[in-house]
Amino acid sequence: MRITKIKLKHFRNHSDTEVEFSSGINLITGKNGMGKTNLIDGIHYVCMSRSFATASDMYVVEQGNSGFYIEATAEGSIRSTFTISCSYSRGDGKKFEVNGSPLDRLTDLIGRIPVVVLSPDDKKLTNEGPAERRSFLDAMISQVYKSYLNDLVEYRRIVRQRNKLLSVRNMRPDVIRMQLEPWDAQLAKSGAKIIDRRRSVLARFSSFLEESYERISGIGLKPGFEYKTIPGLEEKFGSDEIENVYLSLIRENFDKEIERQITLAGPHRDDIVFYLDDMELRKFGSQGQHRLFALALKLAELAYFSDVLDDLPVFLLDDVFGDLDPSKIIVLTEMLKSHKGQSFITAANQAPFEGLIPFGNEYSNKKFSVTEGPVINIEN
Repeated sequence: MRITKIKLKHFRNHSDTEVEFSSGINLITGKNGMGKTNLIDGIHYVCMSRSFATASDMYVVEQGNSGFYIEATAEGSIRSTFTISCSYSRGDGKKFEVNGSPLDRLTDLIGRIPVVVLSPDDKKLTNEGPAERRSFLDAMISQVYKSYLNDLVEYRRIVRQRNKLLSVRNMRPDVIRMQLEPWDAQLAKSGAKIIDRRRSVLARFSSFLEESYERISGIGLKPGFEYKTIPGLEEKFGSDEIENVYLSLIRENFDKEIERQITLAGPHRDDIVFYLDDMELRKFGSQGQHRLFALALKLAELAYFSDVLDDLPVFLLDDVFGDLDPSKIIVLTEMLKSHKGQSFITAANQAPFEGLIPFGNEYSNKKFSVTEGPVINIEN
């Protein structure tokens, strides 16, 4: 997929910005605070329905306004040109349209324009809690498999309903157990499909991670991971067998869940433990190893999407080159040039890329500079 044009109105510091992009590498430079990240965050909104830079929609509204508007034009090798727009107001929330027709659900947006984001916050993937890794995994799989996203939405709804029942006070345990039974069956069925899909995707993803880490690190350590989910599962188990094991565990946990008033087991508590050789990265990895592993994860995601999807993903790299030494910059830019899809790079200046990325009318790469206003200047 390619984003050919974007319009931003009252989005962060972009009052009224319109930019046309190239199909290859788009290098966006400028001083901090000028709006570089905001520009590619607008792209992320029309791909994933949310910001990658902040947790709340209200924080991206330009000061003094009550809402924002984004419109992007996109095209792909198997899809004709189409537009996606996002409008947000503090009273009405977000609304998305494709070619002028409203989307009934935000989930209908995910996967239309597959996207991978590489940013300094990626260090959270390896050194913070399980929620960061689940979010990464869910976002990746949801862009490939629509059914997975639907299962995930349904599973989260069931967990909320179960937790409401578990938190009811002054109700006998046997009554709660009886009311939980239909929810338990649904939880096990929905959760089993999620676990089964996660395991199959991760099995395929591992080879891309090994290749990406080897290329970016240049050292002999082998990356790996362990998917930690409900106990008692064997590798050969399919969805039906996972469902039976999960349902048994739910019933075993009843007394503990009554005491703690929450659902204690399932995909919402899964984790991925990362390793370099036999060393657990989160506990023993150096800062540099964390940085390279997180970078390899996102490059592996890009490679995985490129392998399984009909249309290539859009790659957003936000202010990541400043933390890399010159040798790693060369490796990463070479990988970018070999990626046949569209990429967006934000950086403080062009110096790290001089002589590495070709620009000019004969190339499908383009340079932009962002100045106060913000004003977007095309430099080639």
